[in-house]
Amino acid sequence: MLEFDYQEDPRLLPPLTLAYIGDGVYELYVRQNLLRKSNKVHTMHKLAIKRVNNNTQANLLALIQDELTEDELMIAKRGRNAKSGQVPKNADVVTYRRSTGLEALIGYLYLKKENERLSWILDKIEQLVDDR
Repeated sequence: MLEFDYQEDPRLLPPLTLAYIGDGVYELYVRQNLLRKSNKVHTMHKLAIKRVNNNTQANLLALIQDELTEDELMIAKRGRNAKSGQVPKNADVVTYRRSTGLEALIGYLYLKKENERLSWILDKIEQLVDDR
């Protein structure tokens, strides 16, 4: 994945900022993995939608929650509790906030350079999506 040298403590960032970064990291991870499965854009797009949507992301956070460290759980909860100005019209507020928690966690681990843990979580949630 792309390296970025963030020198500050990511815990000090607003949770929506962590989620913004996490959304991009997760999207790139998904697209890289889908390229291994197909090189047809339509197929990759359908598979990406299955992974990158608020319902799936909220469910994935619930499924891995028991395997998170105390610090990771705190970040996910901060992301979940953050109040953004807008919720997409196809999402309910609770689900959208839970998916934001997963994105915040991913952004936090990426900025903290906990690459091994980030890879484990991303691989775990990819496996969970494939099993569905």
